[in-house]
Amino acid sequence: MEPVTLITGGAGFIGSYICERLVAEGREVMCLDNFHTGSKANIRHLLGKPNFELVRHDVWLPIYVEVDRIFNLACPASPIHYQTNPVATVKTAVLGAINMLGLAKRCRARILQASTSEVYGDPLEHPQTESYWGNVNPIGPRACYDEGKRCAETLFFDYHRQHQVAIRVARIFNTYGPRMHARDGRVVSNFIVQALAGEDITLYGDGSQTRSFCYIDDMVDALLALIQHDDLIGPVNLGNPVEFTILELAEIVLRLTGSRSKLVMMPLPTDDPCQRQPDISLAQAQLGWQPKVGLEDGLKETIAYFKKLA
Repeated sequence: MEPVTLITGGAGFIGSYICERLVAEGREVMCLDNFHTGSKANIRHLLGKPNFELVRHDVWLPIYVEVDRIFNLACPASPIHYQTNPVATVKTAVLGAINMLGLAKRCRARILQASTSEVYGDPLEHPQTESYWGNVNPIGPRACYDEGKRCAETLFFDYHRQHQVAIRVARIFNTYGPRMHARDGRVVSNFIVQALAGEDITLYGDGSQTRSFCYIDDMVDALLALIQHDDLIGPVNLGNPVEFTILELAEIVLRLTGSRSKLVMMPLPTDDPCQRQPDISLAQAQLGWQPKVGLEDGLKETIAYFKKLA
């Protein structure tokens, strides 16, 4: 029987690119998604491929299949989506992790958890290293995602220690590119959509808060390198360490789109991190990986994608 890779959240932004890459390599791919935030449009071009299978399923329910590798990417990842139904977000993060780890244990499969920079909360350490424990509000409006992902990491390491499950844990920092959801509230897609429509560009706070933006192709390279590594279990920071203020991002988007949109300041959301920058020394040393795509080049590709949707 051919080795099979299961990708939960496979119709989502990052998941669809991993599906695409593995299918192109000739691997057997099973894409699992409930289409809460994923889209069939992201994987429609794969549906006729003989080595691609699509399964509609919620990860908080068990599934019994035979697989060799698992990418556990299923979870709403933008504040608008994960705060719409916070209980469902926690269930997806925690029960999804339990079900996928149970599957990995039974199949003796290697499993990668798509964790997040949000486990660091509003960090008191800058840049963030993997040894930093974070500064998270466990009862705030973002906690369903932050603490859901933190609990998932706990489960992964407990399954590794108790059951010797072959885990890989990636802490993914802001990632952008074509196939982002147009109205998911993430800053890159928000700014581009608003600029192309000539709407006011909404900056939360004074725009001085920082983020580090990684293009999707670079992130997929990193995730594939991590699951293929024989020794590194993580957690591993994956992201672009070049830091930009939100105001700088808005100004670049305005310039690249040629938009005359105005910048409008809005109140900063509760528990919104003031700084976010990954220390990727571990990924550089162990995976031989570092981002190659600069912000402007990546934004040009992303803007072209959203122009086609308009």
